[in-house]
Amino acid sequence: MSDPSAPQIAYPAKVVLAWAEAISGNKDIRDWLMQNGYPELAVFVFALHNQPEPRQWLMDNGFPHLMALINGAEGMPNAILWLRKSGYDILEKMARAADNSEEALLRLFHNGYSDMATVAQRIRKVKNDIEENNADVHRISGV
Repeated sequence: MSDPSAPQIAYPAKVVLAWAEAISGNKDIRDWLMQNGYPELAVFVFALHNQPEPRQWLMDNGFPHLMALINGAEGMPNAILWLRKSGYDILEKMARAADNSEEALLRLFHNGYSDMATVAQRIRKVKNDIEENNADVHRISGV
């Protein structure tokens, strides 16, 4: 049973679905999130793509948990630990799932968080694509 005093992120199902679509590159939906009261989820998309200003915006505007989700997805163990200690159990599992943990992904699915598991899978795809592009010798050499 989860701790009722633990911080939670609560978004309507359609917003979580929109967030997943925005992460996958749907600019119209990202813009809809920005204009309809969910700027943190739209900014998250930019921050996920390693843009420093959006990363700072998340920290400065009360969303360090979303920045910790990104950092955890990038394999930073301190971010995972912070999420766990701060009571963000779902985000901690999402970060580990996005960092290629099949166990964490399955836990999300099996515990009724399939929407968050979908978001984690979308984050995983973006982060893995960025990592693959960064490791591409042709890109590094400028060819």
